[in-house]
Amino acid sequence: MLLQFLLLYLALYVLTIHFRNKIRNLPPCPFPTLPIIGHLHLLKKPLHRSLSKISNRHGPVVLLQLGSRRVLVVSSPLAAEECFTRNDIVFANRPHLLAGKHMGRNYTSLVWAPYGDLWRDLRKIASLEILSSNRLQLLSSIRTEEVKLLIHRLFKNNDDIIDLKSSFFELLLNVMMRMIAGKSYYGKNENEAGVEEGRRFREIVTETFQVSGASAVGDFLHVFAAIGGTEKRLMDLVVLVP
Repeated sequence: MLLQFLLLYLALYVLTIHFRNKIRNLPPCPFPTLPIIGHLHLLKKPLHRSLSKISNRHGPVVLLQLGSRRVLVVSSPLAAEECFTRNDIVFANRPHLLAGKHMGRNYTSLVWAPYGDLWRDLRKIASLEILSSNRLQLLSSIRTEEVKLLIHRLFKNNDDIIDLKSSFFELLLNVMMRMIAGKSYYGKNENEAGVEEGRRFREIVTETFQVSGASAVGDFLHVFAAIGGTEKRLMDLVVLVP
């Protein structure tokens, strides 16, 4: 009896969601939309191939229900252009993810802030104080010096295999940190001052990129926010970052 009731409930739920989307004139949506997980079961690695298969089957604009979040998949250049021109304000907000909650100081940083007065003020400050032509010209010596230091390190390691991707990433972080804090944390010798501080900074950066780039279960299924440990790692990072 219980099994029959559950099957009836599942069928009614799937049909209700399906016809509700049609009544609201929403984009095509893969059928069925399962309770709780939605279309998460359709996503497999690599993600871009899964999305490509869905788009090929359902069209260039597809609406997915990933747990508690709706995701619009756009694979047509014309549709993408319309999203970023005529409807750019509609798509300007960022999703409220766990990384933004903790690393973005409750969605108040430039990267995570929702579109509005706060985001416009932050963008204005960044444009004037960091990205303006005068500011970039004033700090050009930092970029020049860091590039020279990188070239010097590359020549010193001519007998070893060099990972250029990591080297350029370290160059970028050194330039950014010298522009912001006046310090660089990569490429120091063991006998130089600030080695311990640099090591700690590099550990924080590595952990931040690993955690921020990870897909947390709680981002899509709020009832399972504590599963996986991602939120705890984010909270621990917030304690380390001043």
